[in-house]
Amino acid sequence: MSDVPRPALRARPTTPNPSGDMIRSIDIRDQLSLEDYAASSHLSQFVDELREAARTLTPALAGRKVWMVNSTAEGGGVAEMMPKMVAMLRELGVDTEWVVMGSDEPRFFELTKRLHNLIHGAGDPAISDDDRAVYDSVSRAAADMLRQRVGREGIVVIHDPQPMGMGKLLAEEVGVPSIWRSHIGLDQDTPETRAAWSFLEPYAEHYQRAVFSVPDYVPPFFRDRAEIVPPAIDPLSDKNKPLALRHIAGILLGAGLDSSPHPVLMPPFEAPALRLQHDGLFAPANQPEGLGLLFRPIVLQVSRWDRLKGFAPLLRGFARLKEQRAARVKGCSEMHGRRLDLVRLVLAGPDPASIQDDPEGQEVFAEVCSLWRELSPELQQDIAVLVLPMGSRQANALMVNVLQQCSTIVVQNSLREGFGLTATEAMWKGCPVLATHAVGLREQIRDGIEGRLLQSAEDPDEIAARLDEMLEDAHGREIWGRNARRRVADNYLVFSQVRRWIEILHGCV
Repeated sequence: MSDVPRPALRARPTTPNPSGDMIRSIDIRDQLSLEDYAASSHLSQFVDELREAARTLTPALAGRKVWMVNSTAEGGGVAEMMPKMVAMLRELGVDTEWVVMGSDEPRFFELTKRLHNLIHGAGDPAISDDDRAVYDSVSRAAADMLRQRVGREGIVVIHDPQPMGMGKLLAEEVGVPSIWRSHIGLDQDTPETRAAWSFLEPYAEHYQRAVFSVPDYVPPFFRDRAEIVPPAIDPLSDKNKPLALRHIAGILLGAGLDSSPHPVLMPPFEAPALRLQHDGLFAPANQPEGLGLLFRPIVLQVSRWDRLKGFAPLLRGFARLKEQRAARVKGCSEMHGRRLDLVRLVLAGPDPASIQDDPEGQEVFAEVCSLWRELSPELQQDIAVLVLPMGSRQANALMVNVLQQCSTIVVQNSLREGFGLTATEAMWKGCPVLATHAVGLREQIRDGIEGRLLQSAEDPDEIAARLDEMLEDAHGREIWGRNARRRVADNYLVFSQVRRWIEILHGCV
C-alpha cells in the first residue's frame, strides 16, 4: 500500500495541452448514432422530434463550420457534454469542430479560476491591470492561432470566460458570427459578481448571442441577445446507460471499488479507484476492505474538488449524523437504527492534477483529506474519500455510473452551482437527490417532488437532519426517484439541447 502515490499532490501541469499547442483539435470517436437512440423505445420520440427540427433548420447552415471552443478536454460538465453534442450536430448535417484553448502561462488559468469563483459570488473582487494584461496577451496569441483555421464562413461558439477574449478578437477581426456560452452564474448582484462581469464586459460587444443555463444568470449587457439552454446529459453514455446487476458488480470489482471471493469475467481496470487510508496514503478503494456498495445504504457526492461544492460541510454533517445515532433512533424503527449503523458516505472526485483549468483543486482536495484524518477511526471507516482516475474517460464514466446506481441518496451540497449535471445524472438513474438552493440545482429539483433541498449548504446540523429524514423514508425515496427520472426525460436530455443549438445557430446566419 505504501508504494501507491498520493494523487493530487504532485505539481499541476502549466499547460492544458501536452503538445504545447495553444489550439488543439479534439478527436471524437465511438459515439452512438441517432439510430442507436431511436432503437430504445423510451428515447425514440425525442429522436424523431430532433430530426424534424433539423430538417427544417440545417439547410441554412450548409457551407458553414461551427467551432466549439473551451479550455479543457477532461473533467467537468462542459468537457463531458461536448463529444455527444458535436457528434449529433455532425450527424444532423452541421459541420462542427471541437477545439481546446491552452496556454503555458499559469497566471492565465489562475485568473480565470478566480473569475469563475467571482461569478459564483466568492473570492477577492480586486482584479489588477496586470491580470487584464495577462488575459489579453493569452487571448491574442490564441486568436492568432485559431484565425488561421477559421474562415469567414465559420461560426465560433466560445464556452465560459477562458476563451472569451479570443472569441471577441475573432468576431472583430475576421467577422465571423460569434456566440458566448456561459455555464456558470449567480442569481445575486454582489461586489464579486460585479467585478467579474465588469472585467468581461469589454469582450462582450461583438458576440451576436449569449447562451445561459437559467435566466437568473444573464448580466445586464447581454439581456438583449440572451438565449436559455439548460445543460443536458446523454442517456446512453457510459456514465448514464442502464447496467445489469452483473455488469455493475463486474465494474465495481474491476475498478477496485469493492472485493469479492468469487471470480468475475471483467478484468481489472488499468488504473483502479484510490481511497484515502489511515496512514495518509492512497490504495485501491477495496482496501483495507470493500466499501459494501451493493449491500449498505450509501450517501454519495461526486464532483470536482472545488470549495463551492461543499465537501467539507457535507463531511461534517455526515459525521454528526453518525455521532448522534443514539439520539436519532429513539422512537424510530429497528430498521432505521440498522440503516444508521450501516450507512456510509462516499466523497469522490477526479485526480485534481488531471483537471487542466483548475489550479485550486489540489488545495481543496488536501483540505478534505485533512478533515478526514481528524476523524475517529470508526468514522474514517464509514467515510470514504475516493480519487477516480482520469486516464481512461470510459473507465472514469463507468465508475461514476456504478457509484450513482449503488447509492441510496446522491448529494450535491454546492454553495454555488451553475447547473449541476451530477444531480441530473443521478436523477436520470431514479436516485433521490439531496441538494441545495443554489440556482442550478433548484431549477432541476423541486423540494419534496424530485428530492429535498437544504436551506444552507454550510450547516452540518441541517445536513445531518435531512439525511436522517431521507434515509428513514424509504417510500419517499422511491417517489422522489421516479419523479426525478421523469423530469430529466422531459427537460434535460441531449436531444432538446441539440435542437436548441440548431435553432440558435440558424438565427446567426
